[in-house]
Amino acid sequence: MSRQNLREEAVELHRYHAGKIEITSKIKIDDAKGLSLAYTPGVGDVCREIVEQPEKADTLTARGNMVAVVTDGTAVLGLGDIGPKAAIPVMEGKSLLFKKFADIDAVPLSLDTKNTDEIVSIIKALQPSFSGINLEDISAPRCFEIEERLIKELDIPVFHDDQHGTAIVVLAGLYNALKVVGKTHKNIKIVINGAGAAGISIAKLLLHAGFKDITLVSLEGVVSQGEKWLNTAQVKIAEETNKKRITGTLHDAIQEADVFVGVSAPGVMKQEHIKAMKKDPIVFAMANPIPEIYPEEALEAGAAVVGTGRSDYPNQVNNLLAFPGIFRGALDAKAKNITVNMKVAAAMAIANTIPATDLRPAYIIPDALDERVAMLVAKAVRNAANQEKKGIISVS
Repeated sequence: MSRQNLREEAVELHRYHAGKIEITSKIKIDDAKGLSLAYTPGVGDVCREIVEQPEKADTLTARGNMVAVVTDGTAVLGLGDIGPKAAIPVMEGKSLLFKKFADIDAVPLSLDTKNTDEIVSIIKALQPSFSGINLEDISAPRCFEIEERLIKELDIPVFHDDQHGTAIVVLAGLYNALKVVGKTHKNIKIVINGAGAAGISIAKLLLHAGFKDITLVSLEGVVSQGEKWLNTAQVKIAEETNKKRITGTLHDAIQEADVFVGVSAPGVMKQEHIKAMKKDPIVFAMANPIPEIYPEEALEAGAAVVGTGRSDYPNQVNNLLAFPGIFRGALDAKAKNITVNMKVAAAMAIANTIPATDLRPAYIIPDALDERVAMLVAKAVRNAANQEKKGIISVS
């Protein structure tokens, strides 16, 4: 299907249905008794139950299975700052996927403010209605502060999917790719091109998972301590990465690397970059819709395993593999937050969906529409949350 045809069909689909989601009733009201039970006077007794025991809101209302998908429209897909109204189709799509893959009721909320304090205040005020907050398409570095503050100030899970969903699927794919090429995480060199929300989150999760040699590259150059152009989030991650204090550009960082992870811009990865990497390099070129390098070019230059963000190539790194199951597991465990241990457990569950005997260069990540994944991730996340509650594993 051509890009023009896809555009026309997508617009017509949304026009015909006036969006993708709707609210439906779980019960029927077709007589006076039904009305009195669902609404007045019966509903008053339900309210009193919650007054006496506030936690009953999760079992007597939809709240226990309700997640807010919140954006300010400043970093939407590859479109950038398009505003809160134009972001609604994406938030509706996310809500639809929550329901399809994890049976979670999700509500899209687009906020008409870019002020960090206002966004935090609004979401805090919404807490009585929701058991989880999925932050979406909020630009860096504001997204870091918004998420950090909400995690501290709320007692429900808060998860910025652009950061952590991407990181979790990258970690899952990397686990399996390393098996394919016969390498381990102990001595490999990783270069992450893109030092925004996704790139920094990927670096943090890989560090927690035991990877040691990680270097990030931004538009301005290699992320290294002392660089004047670093923002606050980059200053922090520079303290934990690039131990050899490489400076310069991607060309300088990529020398003798084992893994390239791209969350940056179209076409920035060249064949000569891959040829400068170690034998059997792993390339995740995830810029979308045009990757840092197309898979056929990467393979021609010597890449052993290639992943992209596109659905028309093997090994699509898609957040859909992560967020439905993560929230399902967190809600089922009544977790107050989503910890790093839960994220690593999710990555392992995604990776282990593919039996070791089935792994091959073109199949290291499950299909985004594989409906097994969400429930396997949910189980792993729930188990990790319960272990943390019992003190079996430390909270991270």
